[in-house]
Amino acid sequence: MRYMLKQDARFNNDDTQSQTADKVKSVTPEKTSTTLADQILVQIQTSIIKGELPAGSKINEQALAEKYGISRGPTREALQTLERQRLVVRAPHIGARVAQLTVSELNDLYQLRSVLEGMACELAASRITPEQLAKLEDLLAAQEAALIKGDTYFQEEGDVDFHYQIIQASGNKHLQETLIGGLYHLLRMYRYQCTNQNRPVKAIAEHRRIVEAIALRDGELAGLLMRRHIEQGRKNTELRLIELQANAAAKETLAN
Repeated sequence: MRYMLKQDARFNNDDTQSQTADKVKSVTPEKTSTTLADQILVQIQTSIIKGELPAGSKINEQALAEKYGISRGPTREALQTLERQRLVVRAPHIGARVAQLTVSELNDLYQLRSVLEGMACELAASRITPEQLAKLEDLLAAQEAALIKGDTYFQEEGDVDFHYQIIQASGNKHLQETLIGGLYHLLRMYRYQCTNQNRPVKAIAEHRRIVEAIALRDGELAGLLMRRHIEQGRKNTELRLIELQANAAAKETLAN
């Protein structure tokens, strides 16, 4: 199993998009709009997270609609969802733009994440079911095996995300809504674009210790380990972001 963040295979070629459009014609208008918005959301979301739509770049709603061969309605719905996920920002007289990666935003985001995910770990230690624990351990074993094979490590979303599984195991719906609904994809963008190549091995070793603490039902230790893990991730991400910004500034200077 590879842990590279990847775009849904449904959108890899024009033939697939054509097949999707044919299927959409057979359903009700309400269902069509929702389905198209969801599909476009996945594509734009992935492009933003991977940096294919550059941070800070202007979003042209009409151009996106034309690119995917649909009306502006589903595109607008997708962009509204991306605004709620903070991947897209909208300003008066400027319009919609891809969220800008900044050190300040990074630190604010990780500070909040540390507190909330630490709490999620504490709750998971007392609430996790045997099935959830087994699933978490299986995921960790798969990640460790992937690293041994030399696979580059980037977490996908959902059930194949270590942090996602722990948040779900916390059993606290408000915590889940905040972390998964409000912050999750913005965090994925930072993690994807600014991961240090040397970080994955250390990160998975830290994951192992967190799982061991959860398995022992030691919420205090699990929460502490998670906060340390996130702080280490913040430091590495910050350094990588500063490096990327410096390189970009140097290229711009040379170009001018």
